[in-house]
Amino acid sequence: MKRRAIRIPNLGGAQAIILHRPHPTVQALSRQLTAIGLQVVQTWPELGPEALAADYIFFDADMGHDGMFPWEPGQPPIPMIALIGSEAPGRIEWSLKVGSHAQLLKPVGDGGAYSALLIARDAFDAQKALSAEIADLRRRLQERQTVVRAVTLLAARGKSDAEAYAQLRQMAMAWRISFENAAARIVAAQGGADDRSERR
Repeated sequence: MKRRAIRIPNLGGAQAIILHRPHPTVQALSRQLTAIGLQVVQTWPELGPEALAADYIFFDADMGHDGMFPWEPGQPPIPMIALIGSEAPGRIEWSLKVGSHAQLLKPVGDGGAYSALLIARDAFDAQKALSAEIADLRRRLQERQTVVRAVTLLAARGKSDAEAYAQLRQMAMAWRISFENAAARIVAAQGGADDRSERR
């Protein structure tokens, strides 16, 4: 994986949701976030529809539970910061399982929110970049397997592998599509032929 550029985001005007029961922690955190320039929304015990438009979520890891977020565990669409008062292993494990990108220890005082925001954003961006790279590698692997299958199908008509590969390249040029798309077309056509032979 290529080295990813680190960027410091402009936080002015960003929206943060604090998913935490009413508590002095919420007040202290809200003061910090407002001073940084964020708009703050506090909610409990559930996230509202505004969550998907937010830029950050701070959540109470001490009172957290499965099903707390309206997305798959570990698949948050925005950076998440765990507010942790109890450092019990089970609580930390749960906050990691739901996808926290950074943490802020309670009781929250007059500092820590800015660095937590920056760390969460960077971890979230890194996770997205890695997911995109993995998806691209899987797509390329699938395409390569399709090419191998198409060449095998063409070779089954009495050609060598080299001749079948050349034929596939010629077909792609004639159809004016990519090599991989031509392979997919051949495999799909063979699948249709197999279906017809099975119905006979």
